Amino acid sequence: MNDVLITGLGVLSHLGSGLDAFWAGLTAARSAPSRVPDPDARMDLPLMYAVPEADLPPVPGDLGGLPPGGGSRLAIEAARQAVNDAGLGGVAPDRIAVVIGTGMGDSGLHERWRTTGRPEGGHWAPVFSVASAVGAWLGAEGANVSVSNACAASGFGLSLAVDLIRTGEADVVVAGGAEAYSRVALACFNRLGAIDPERCRPFDLHRRGTLFGEGAGVMVLESAAHARARHAPRAYARVAGAGWSCDAHHATAPEPTGTQIARAMREALAEAGASPDEIGCVVPHGTGTELNDTVESRVLGEVLGAGPDRVPLYSLKALLGHTGGAAASLATVAAAQILYRGAVPPNAALGEQDPECKVWLPTRSVPPSGKYALVNAYAFGGNNVSLVLREAGI
Repeated sequence: MNDVLITGLGVLSHLGSGLDAFWAGLTAARSAPSRVPDPDARMDLPLMYAVPEADLPPVPGDLGGLPPGGGSRLAIEAARQAVNDAGLGGVAPDRIAVVIGTGMGDSGLHERWRTTGRPEGGHWAPVFSVASAVGAWLGAEGANVSVSNACAASGFGLSLAVDLIRTGEADVVVAGGAEAYSRVALACFNRLGAIDPERCRPFDLHRRGTLFGEGAGVMVLESAAHARARHAPRAYARVAGAGWSCDAHHATAPEPTGTQIARAMREALAEAGASPDEIGCVVPHGTGTELNDTVESRVLGEVLGAGPDRVPLYSLKALLGHTGGAAASLATVAAAQILYRGAVPPNAALGEQDPECKVWLPTRSVPPSGKYALVNAYAFGGNNVSLVLREAGI
């Protein structure tokens, strides 16, 4: 398989804006949700992990007539960071593609419309136009694709981006995910009783659900040959394998045996040519919901053949909250940084680990135990995706 390199990274989250703020926040291992500043959020638990006001990017200018919604605003800023980080220049516009995963897109435009009685900018706008907004900002004339299959969206999107490069459809793909505050999404999870009233605490015995977060993680992807030819300043990691599956079981709940979750992991490992004992770190889906965490923990043990003290897990959602369609891309940014820096940051401390979740969540920094990292993302509808990253090695 032709590996694809990650040569640029951009990120916004509850921890701030930019790679330095992101890594510093991961290392500090502390964060807390806050009440959403929305007077129309009439629900029991209007809590989330928001991007700090001081780190919100300016509203972008002309996007070809598209009004700049919250998701697009975050995605464009993360893409700007990634493109600058990659030193990208001189690539023909028709050889650049954009793929962005998002669960709610720019739905905030419509939510404000329902409140104010008039559409943003005076006219109706599509919701899933985030990739088009990034493409308009960048001037990308290749494929511009928004992937929207819920909380696995950016994982599927990243694997689609890799395929665009492998098949010769693009030389460079700006790919990732973005999710902004959505009143509808938060209200729905309140109605489901799936919001933890304290914080997002995956794998904790006393977890009571998840908490949403805002964020965007975007990366520049290109083949190793293309990166060498343009003298790319660095490569963080290789996207070595991907696996997709669907539970075909329930609209919202994971299938309890985890058969299809295991299949996605094994297919990603096989495509990467990685054996289970070469996985040095896992960034799990781990949302803080009871069934998700126990099923994923059990399947990780089955697939990796690992005891609870061999492969370190990094529980990203404990700091960022569940960033919906952006979750896999932010997890991939974290995994790429872990491989590049050779360190798994300390996990946020649990109150008491669930004995049914037999995984290792180190609370001090440790080195990865192998040259590969596994990223998992799961979604409503039973959509499962696993990605395997490898040390860049160039």
